[in-house]
Amino acid sequence: VKSVHQRGSCLSLLDYPVHMEGQIWFLPRSLQLTGFQAYKLRVTHLYQLKQHNILASIGEDEEGINPLVKIWNLEKRDGGNPLCTRIFPAIPGTEPTVVSCLTVHENLNFMAIGFTDGSVTLNKGDITRDRHSKTQILHKGNYPVTGLAFRQAGKTTHLFVVTTENVQSYIVSGKDYPRVELDTHGCGLHCSALSDPSQDLQFIVAGDECVYLYQPDERGPCFAFEGHKLIAHWFRGYLVIVSRDRKVSPKSEFTSRDSQSSDKQILNIYDLCNKFIAYSAVFEDIVDVLAEWGSLYVLTRDGRVHALQEKDTQTKLEMLFKKNLFEMAINLAKSQHLDSDGLAQIFMQYGDHLYSKGNHDGAVQQYIRTIGKLEPSYVIRKFLDAQRIHNLTAYLQTLHRQSLANADHTTLLLNCYTKLKDSSKLEEFIKTKSESEVHFDVETAIKVLRQAGYYSHALYLAENHAHHEWYLKIQLEDIKNYQEALQYIGKLPFEQAESNMKRYGKILMHHIPEQTTQLLKGLCTDYRPSLEGRGDRETPGCRASSEEFIPIFANNPRELKAFLEHMSEVQPDSPQGIYDTLLELRLQNWAHEKDPQVKEKLHAEAISLLKSGRFCDVFDKALVLCQMHDFQDGVLYLYEQGKLFQQIMHYHMQHEQYRQVIAVCERHGEQDPSLWEQALSYFARKEEDCKEYVAAVLKHIENKNLMPPLLVVQTLAHNSTATLSVIRDYLVQKLQKQSQQIAQDELRVRRYREETTRIRQEIQELKASPKIFQKTKCSICNSALELPSVHFLCGHSFHQHCFESYSESDADCPTCLPENRKVMDMIRAQEQKRDLHDQFQHQLKCSNDSFSVIADYFGRGVFNKLTLLTDPPTARLTPSLEAGLQRDLLIHSRRGT
Repeated sequence: VKSVHQRGSCLSLLDYPVHMEGQIWFLPRSLQLTGFQAYKLRVTHLYQLKQHNILASIGEDEEGINPLVKIWNLEKRDGGNPLCTRIFPAIPGTEPTVVSCLTVHENLNFMAIGFTDGSVTLNKGDITRDRHSKTQILHKGNYPVTGLAFRQAGKTTHLFVVTTENVQSYIVSGKDYPRVELDTHGCGLHCSALSDPSQDLQFIVAGDECVYLYQPDERGPCFAFEGHKLIAHWFRGYLVIVSRDRKVSPKSEFTSRDSQSSDKQILNIYDLCNKFIAYSAVFEDIVDVLAEWGSLYVLTRDGRVHALQEKDTQTKLEMLFKKNLFEMAINLAKSQHLDSDGLAQIFMQYGDHLYSKGNHDGAVQQYIRTIGKLEPSYVIRKFLDAQRIHNLTAYLQTLHRQSLANADHTTLLLNCYTKLKDSSKLEEFIKTKSESEVHFDVETAIKVLRQAGYYSHALYLAENHAHHEWYLKIQLEDIKNYQEALQYIGKLPFEQAESNMKRYGKILMHHIPEQTTQLLKGLCTDYRPSLEGRGDRETPGCRASSEEFIPIFANNPRELKAFLEHMSEVQPDSPQGIYDTLLELRLQNWAHEKDPQVKEKLHAEAISLLKSGRFCDVFDKALVLCQMHDFQDGVLYLYEQGKLFQQIMHYHMQHEQYRQVIAVCERHGEQDPSLWEQALSYFARKEEDCKEYVAAVLKHIENKNLMPPLLVVQTLAHNSTATLSVIRDYLVQKLQKQSQQIAQDELRVRRYREETTRIRQEIQELKASPKIFQKTKCSICNSALELPSVHFLCGHSFHQHCFESYSESDADCPTCLPENRKVMDMIRAQEQKRDLHDQFQHQLKCSNDSFSVIADYFGRGVFNKLTLLTDPPTARLTPSLEAGLQRDLLIHSRRGT
């Protein structure tokens, strides 16, 4: 057999039943016959169910036309024979007729019997029991019934009825049994069969001219098979037809050589799905064709049984390959459910065959069917010839549609399009509706199209797939369409717009400066893509760092100035670099300007920018810029703001601006007194007549006592024009003040000496003479003293209860205590500062009157002789005694009663 798929037996492995002379025989696979007596006379019909061990038979126990139906349970035994579960007459009504065919439904609920008088009886219910079944006449006609078949579709059961003249179907699972007439021609006995699900369970009717297939409600396809049909059978997806044909028939190994003179019977096995004859052979007198145990058996009248076994699928395919029947091999492989790898191998061989024959169009169609299994390079190499570019294009298109192409395949396909100059195909390939439908690497496609000069197509891809960099490259480098590129950047989200302006800003600024500047202004203040700009304006947009875009304006100072002024006005918190660049730009314009009026305006703008307060943290940078451009007013302003009074002074000195020197000293002399000294030195070095300015400086030095007179004289001695008359008034006033100061100091010394002598005498009296307390009133309550009372050597007396209420300690006079505490604090502070050498040196260096500082520290005892452990004891007595006297003098307190 050339094509049949192996499957298990549809019958149980019991046996295949046959009948002869009233007996039913069982023929097992071992071919050893066994049987039993079923009828007394003869058995006419048998039906073995496939899914049950139930056998239905029709035969005769008496002479005449009285056929009986017997149902046998082959699993149960009755005296060694199968158990007969039911017997009933087959003839409908009382009129005798002969049974022509029998069929039973696999669910055991339907059994149909056809008769030669054209009637059909239907047994509905459990066919194995009389009590649960009902027999009725389903069909009456004038032509003998030649075939019956049940078809189950869901819950609906159909019964096909074929006679010698028509074909009909009934719905027997419902009521009233509706009938549909399918055709007006029928067939003979054994010439009908029911196909399997591969042919949708169609009813097959084999007429002499054609073989017809029927659905329950309509006629299906038909096949023109010639010859008088004797037997029709369905075997595992194949239609088996036995026909008689007087034409020359093929030889068969099962026929004898001397049998060609008689009428031959041809056994044909058709593959209806693939539309080819799987097997054909000539036999003599075929009795029946049976299918069992996975094989097909042919019974002939000479008592022989011919077994037809199916070859395996690979063998069938190899046979078809040898005959170059690749289409048939493909159909066969599909019907046998061959896996995709096996099919791909067939497609490849078929393609190779067509390619070798020169049928390149057919070959590429077969190669296309191998996509996903066969390496694409195998096919591509075959069609790389320029004459086969159409075939290569078709293959690559399919490869992309199945999303199996890589970047190289995309490159090759686009090159094919460009070589063919097929713009329509190219547009169809690249213009997909959505991102999910893209079957190629977009970036690779853009590169290839750009290289081939298809700029519009490359732009379409770049724009639709958001390859912004490629879009701008093509617009700016290839097409030179700067306006479109700038508008495209304005539509991008903030991050992409910012990065692309940094990359292409110089090119755009060179060609379209005004529009580029306008976009940069928006990008650095409140950016919204142009498509979104019509939306909610209340939502704050994004803004870029304006300082990063300054290099773009390298060759466009006019636009740079407009950009910087816009940023400083609209966005006062702009980066410092904006103001630095704006200052530099204004200073450059001021330095190169020739028109006095315009120069004055630029001067005012530069000064205004310096006074805006934006250069406090970058003072040095602004100062350098002003110095580079010789912007003197700006330099002086920055010196003043930075408290660089010395630099201001030096500037005026360099330019010999005497009045400005005096003015600087007057404005800032309080903060930096050394300015007056520098001014005096400056004027002393001048050989011009500067008496007026020297006099002004000397007057201020005298008032503030900034310099010793000797130093003044030494300074002015270097000036040949400065005569004694210049400093005469200064020296006279200075000597007069010193004389007055000496007189005041001598008077103060005399007073201090008298006070000291008085205090010493008082101390001596306290130590050596008795003290008489004559106070009559309390120093606190001012009432008359009463005993007990408290008296102090200082002369104050108190009631005891007043003293206890107001005193802080028992040894201190409440009245003298505040004054004594002040004196003690002063002494203690002086002692703490005795070793502050660094502080002394600092005050001595910074003070204008060094003598006063030294005198102050002498008064604190800083320079007193230190007492050493190596000194004799007498040396230590004097200071301690002196210290004790001082304490007694200050405290004036000794408690008395």
